Amino acid sequence: MKISKEYHWEMGHRLPFHNGLCKNLHGHSYKAIISVSGTPDDNGILIDFYDLDKLMQPLIKKMDHGFILSETDAEVIAFFTKISSKHFVVPFHSTAENISMYIAEELKKGGLPVNITHISAEVYETADASAFYGMDLI
Repeated sequence: MKISKEYHWEMGHRLPFHNGLCKNLHGHSYKAIISVSGTPDDNGILIDFYDLDKLMQPLIKKMDHGFILSETDAEVIAFFTKISSKHFVVPFHSTAENISMYIAEELKKGGLPVNITHISAEVYETADASAFYGMDLI
């Protein structure tokens, strides 16, 4: 059995290594489709959507209307700190691929029920461009 739920947030980022426009400060209207697979309980529920929300909402709160920064981007970290603007630092570049992996890993740490055997996060950076990361939990 597999269930999925969609989440939306606004977030800024940049890719300082990029040779094109993505090296500039910019933002996206992100969308993530979170899917979990496993064996439903005796009532036919894999995980209550409300419980999935409880795991995902702290991440959304952290990311929404914030700026995600690689720990290697010292100048921009200093700037956002100086102007007291919402940001968070991660140990990776903020590509859609890395963000999808980050979300899946954070949800795994959040305490999924034991009947969940697989989790995936598909992150849309734009309406027509996404990255998908899935992992087995067993």
